Amino acid sequence: MAEAVRTLIILGATGDLTSRLLLPALGQLLTREPQRRLELVGVGTSDWTTAHWRSVVRKSFATVKASGDSVDDLLSSTRFTSADVTKPDALKELLGAAEGTPALYFALPPAVTKDVCAALAQIELPEDLRLALEKPFGTDKRSAAALNRRLTALVPEDHVHRIDHFLGNSTVQNLFGLRFANRIFEPLWSTEHVERVDIVFDEQLGLEGRAGYYDHAGALVDMIQSHLLQVMAVVAMEPPSTMSAADLRDAKELVLRATKVWDDDAVAASHRGRYTSGTIDGRTLPDYVDEQGVDPAQGTETLAQVTFAVGNWRWSGVPFTLRSGKAIGTLRHEIVLTFRQAHHVPTGLRGVAHPSQLRIKLGPDEMVLEVNTNGPGNPRYLSRSELHADFGPGSLLAYGEVLAGVLDGDPALSVRGDTAEECWRIVAPVLKAWRDGDVPLDDYAAGSEGPADWSVIP
Repeated sequence: MAEAVRTLIILGATGDLTSRLLLPALGQLLTREPQRRLELVGVGTSDWTTAHWRSVVRKSFATVKASGDSVDDLLSSTRFTSADVTKPDALKELLGAAEGTPALYFALPPAVTKDVCAALAQIELPEDLRLALEKPFGTDKRSAAALNRRLTALVPEDHVHRIDHFLGNSTVQNLFGLRFANRIFEPLWSTEHVERVDIVFDEQLGLEGRAGYYDHAGALVDMIQSHLLQVMAVVAMEPPSTMSAADLRDAKELVLRATKVWDDDAVAASHRGRYTSGTIDGRTLPDYVDEQGVDPAQGTETLAQVTFAVGNWRWSGVPFTLRSGKAIGTLRHEIVLTFRQAHHVPTGLRGVAHPSQLRIKLGPDEMVLEVNTNGPGNPRYLSRSELHADFGPGSLLAYGEVLAGVLDGDPALSVRGDTAEECWRIVAPVLKAWRDGDVPLDDYAAGSEGPADWSVIP
């Protein structure tokens, strides 16, 4: 069993990621586990005082009603240090003052993370040091491989936690039980019975002040290359022998190694769009190109849709379509399995026999099985029935789940290095086709469901 982290050092602690996501998740985790003891150190280049930092932590904890002995201990001891963490001496001092096993959480831009890693290479590191990094992991396969070499020169691979909070989502976690603990589902989970798989993450929110990052990334890199390919891997993976990090990450990697763009045709298999002005729930959004900080010349997409093939025995011939967009009229976060039609519907049953569908919703966390049934009314007339199961929210926020993995030394919910590289390899043909202008950038009005001439995802 790995040694539990005793000191969590957040680099870039003054940023929005820390106060909005990391700290609430940490407060919730400590509330659930009052026996856990943790020193928290915030680090940034701002001239914050420890008193101000404690007020930020306390305010973030209050959003999740964090309480208990471990919360009180952390609030009374947490401190803030102003430092340039690209300097070896500053990192040496931070790590030297850490109690027990330390973890460095990089809440930093990728370019700064690279400089911090270079500085870490110049000092002696604690034996059990853990490193936690936010996406993006590089900008292409080559840069991701270079970053991986840099990281594993510092610490072993299983001490590197590449954070993807989608893997901590409670419904994504529920996929393991749904698939592998129910004989009713797993025998149907293959090309013989499944016609298509769609994973959709459409948001009603627009840019929300994130131009500095988003205008360089776009929907394909921000969502599909990272999060949705990881979700797809969980949906499509073979049954693991155990729930250990090694078995789970091996199973995901095998799926991704078999994944490529549908028919090897990135032009036909992909679509991209960008929102124009419109209204969503009474809010008026401007054209994306008029949002503050956006460079229209970048040609950044806010809606991406790509169809992939998983070239293995289980999924041969089944299209996996991944889609994510901003400023879409209907919020939609779901995984949809569309089953093949019945081999034969007896003559005399009237009405339309729609394909059965299993909808696994990522928020609210629920499952809906849509099937054909008889009645009510005429017993020979087919109608549609829905069977609902409410998963309910998980006991921890998604970031709480992945933080627990970092603190406990369990990388099951983090992205392995080879997998990070594989995801870049998968989308590379699409990125090239888009850069070359081979796929048009279609407009859609904010508040619509996307460009009218795109194929509809059921």
